[in-house]
Amino acid sequence: MKIKEILSKNILSRSKVFDYTLNPFIGCEHGCCYCYARFIKRFTGHDEDWGEFIDVKINAPELLSREIKRKRPGRVWISGICDPYQPIEERYELTRKCLEILIENDWPVTIQTKSPLVLRDLGLLKRSRKIEVCFTITTADEKIKKLFEFRAPSIEGRLNALARLYSEGIRTQAMIAPVLPGAEGLVRELKGKVGYVIIDRMNYHYADWVYRRYKIEWARKEEFFIQRGRAIKRLFEKKKIPCQLLF
Repeated sequence: MKIKEILSKNILSRSKVFDYTLNPFIGCEHGCCYCYARFIKRFTGHDEDWGEFIDVKINAPELLSREIKRKRPGRVWISGICDPYQPIEERYELTRKCLEILIENDWPVTIQTKSPLVLRDLGLLKRSRKIEVCFTITTADEKIKKLFEFRAPSIEGRLNALARLYSEGIRTQAMIAPVLPGAEGLVRELKGKVGYVIIDRMNYHYADWVYRRYKIEWARKEEFFIQRGRAIKRLFEKKKIPCQLLF
């Protein structure tokens, strides 16, 4: 893993998903093979494979303290192109420091992660009613998870973290994106852990080699996403869990 400390020029960027996105890091240790964020290599000049480099924006909190004073308040997505609670956050605490600033200024925040490390900041999260935590969970099958997300935290770890957050009164979501084989098992597992679910298909071709290598090309076809996505949505709705299908 190549780790480089950098000084960024800005930290709050306009987002097509929420008002702003905040990325304390460039790159992600999880290295999920389907991740759309690997496109960033076209602009950063990294020669390393995705998942083998991290640029640490060590001045992120200082930048945020300045930018938040001159920007119009809006919901901040942490993060759009990295996991804000990937392992290196335990060392640098950039996500935590930025969260403190956002909470002090009463800005709404959506945290998207795959990491139970978010529980480290539970006390901080409970200081604001404008925070929601969204866990990306793509399947209930650990064998399938290991094919696509071999370095990411376990499914069980994510589900346990969601359960703890939910029980502590934190708004929680699950994002099943992309839908992988075994995703239907999440309907049972997410009951009582989330207030909302979002489902999306595989929108990029980065992981095509995995489908070919393990002979699961059927799970990359359009009909799989449509049929499985609609079926899972119906199952969540039967459980009285609001669910949105993005395709």
